[in-house]
Amino acid sequence: MISKNQLKLLRALGQKKQRKAHGLFLVQGEKNVLELVNSDLKVKHVFATSEFLAQHSSELAQFECIEASLDELTKASTLVSNNAAIAVVEIPSVEIPRAQGLMIALDGVSDPGNLGTIIRVADWYGIKHIVASTDCADPYNPKTISATMGSFGRVTVSQLDLPNYLAQSNLPVYGAFLEGESVHKTDFAAQGILLMGSESHGIRQQAAQYVTDKITIPAFGGAESLNVAMATGIILDNLRRQHN
Repeated sequence: MISKNQLKLLRALGQKKQRKAHGLFLVQGEKNVLELVNSDLKVKHVFATSEFLAQHSSELAQFECIEASLDELTKASTLVSNNAAIAVVEIPSVEIPRAQGLMIALDGVSDPGNLGTIIRVADWYGIKHIVASTDCADPYNPKTISATMGSFGRVTVSQLDLPNYLAQSNLPVYGAFLEGESVHKTDFAAQGILLMGSESHGIRQQAAQYVTDKITIPAFGGAESLNVAMATGIILDNLRRQHN
């Protein structure tokens, strides 16, 4: 059973201010909670139905588990469905990554669903680090975590002064613009930073000044633009074809 104080905490962690104050975030849904088993993240509690706990008793043995009814979990969850399990997890201390290998940089991507999908795409293409401007969506927003489909445990996101980070990098910076060299013709380096902007504003000038290569995805139809997460995947696929 979830106590009143525990329910209060679960609901509070839906807010960025409270996540920061407590140093905790929520992982919701059966698949995402099970992803914690093989991650290095520190789990404080797992609240789950008796069926879920019985079905996964061996995997969840390392965690402090509290049985709760589906009704209780639905009241505590920010999700509309898939409420059989909720975990309270410590926000990890993430060191700002050195500019090396293949990285993604995000400038003003404010939608948590887009950020979560980009984290998932990064995981698919073997990218471990994302650097993001301070006004990007919170990587620990429940919507972000849910959209990662479990990839949140394998890809780190550091929010920082993005223009300053790019200024100090020695890697090529590939910036996605409406006008640029086609990704089908670009000769990508094995190490570099893929810089993506928001759908509404694109890459802003403060970050754009550090772009070494302007690239674009050629259009063959009439769509005005691409979703930023989809565009990230298309560019990474073209890049990985050259360096797999």
